[in-house]
Amino acid sequence: MGESIRARQDSEKITINLGFIDLGHMDLLVHDGFYANRTDFIRTAIRNQLDRHADVLKKSVGRQALDLGLRHYTRAELEAAQAAGSMIDINVLGLVTLSPDISPELARATIRSVSVLGAFHASPELKTALADRINS
Repeated sequence: MGESIRARQDSEKITINLGFIDLGHMDLLVHDGFYANRTDFIRTAIRNQLDRHADVLKKSVGRQALDLGLRHYTRAELEAAQAAGSMIDINVLGLVTLSPDISPELARATIRSVSVLGAFHASPELKTALADRINS
């Protein structure tokens, strides 16, 4: 069935469905001590695939002009953009958070587009206000 990856403050929870044979093979490796648990196996498998494609990922990140890592936008930043008459394009590979004190009106007035490969954390009101500008 599915294995959940527990969310930590610096991670996002996902759920996957696995075939019974794959699940059994994974459990056998855990049972034999190769991995601490299913989550350890899944994280290791994902990291191995990311390492395997590291060159392609670096080129793609550069080509798409993405910011890497964690990016937090504050109300003050958006107010400064508004005062300057400029719009923000959010392009991040990682995590984007919008401060909870940002109003939907301010967000719409200052954020032209949101493109996040990873996770986008904002209040439901902000996500609704920006729905037509979010590229998934």
